[in-house]
Amino acid sequence: MKELQAILDTLEPTEALAALLPELKTILAQVDDEARHRFVAEMIGGPEGDKVSSMVDL
Repeated sequence: MKELQAILDTLEPTEALAALLPELKTILAQVDDEARHRFVAEMIGGPEGDKVSSMVDL
């Protein structure tokens, strides 16, 4: 995990997001709806069950 963080620290934010996107898509496709919603809610800083995250269709 430290190696991944070190790599991400060398990238611009948009480059880091672009690098992570394919892997996140793969991971999110393998978990249930509840886990995806919880992840999105935590990512946007809202409480679990936030209306915005529940509207996101992954």
